[in-house]
Amino acid sequence: MRILLVEDEEQIRKIIKLNLEMENHEVIATDNGRKALELAESQHFDLMILDVMLPEVDGFQICSQVRLRNTKVGIIIVSAKDTSLDRITGLKMGADDYLTKPFNLEELLLRVNNLLKRSTEEGAKEIEEYTFDGNTINFITYEADTINGVIQLTKKEVLLIKLLIERQNEVVSRQQILQTVWGYDVYPSTRTIDNFILSFRKYFERDPREPVHFHSIRGVGYKFTPEGI
Repeated sequence: MRILLVEDEEQIRKIIKLNLEMENHEVIATDNGRKALELAESQHFDLMILDVMLPEVDGFQICSQVRLRNTKVGIIIVSAKDTSLDRITGLKMGADDYLTKPFNLEELLLRVNNLLKRSTEEGAKEIEEYTFDGNTINFITYEADTINGVIQLTKKEVLLIKLLIERQNEVVSRQQILQTVWGYDVYPSTRTIDNFILSFRKYFERDPREPVHFHSIRGVGYKFTPEGI
């Protein structure tokens, strides 16, 4: 899983990052609140760990702004602010959990893994088969029974279409698609994604030249609309 760690105390940041990486998570760390918002907006993360007292933008503000745009990412606040009002504020802002400093490292790791496990299980339950406009996609067999016949999808096609369906009616950025479908190290050109969208139109649209389900949003990303627009 991919984790954004936002902590301005260097020693704490290093210790948390090292232990999360030992748990096989990919960790991006920063000590600045504004930088954290930029990272959260431009990259995909499965979970965020936020300190509250940060330079430029505090953890509560980060939590609130991120939650407005992303309801799925897990958020844990780790802070020296330990009053009940602080905890209530953090949870109201959209945090899933709140841990006060000083904390037991093993407890933090347990909370991180429990939250990631819950998110993964909920995601796994969401889609095994999906039907729209006369098309049925099976995400287990990679087979699609479409208005144009039965098609065997590739793994990349399945990953991309599943992401678009999970985020239906929302624009999914090229950056998130590249990170989620192709991974974090080697990206293909964005033209590759365009070609996948063209294939989806041929598979699932009644008129590929006038698509109602698979849309390219110039300069931003792509959108799937099950009911058309």
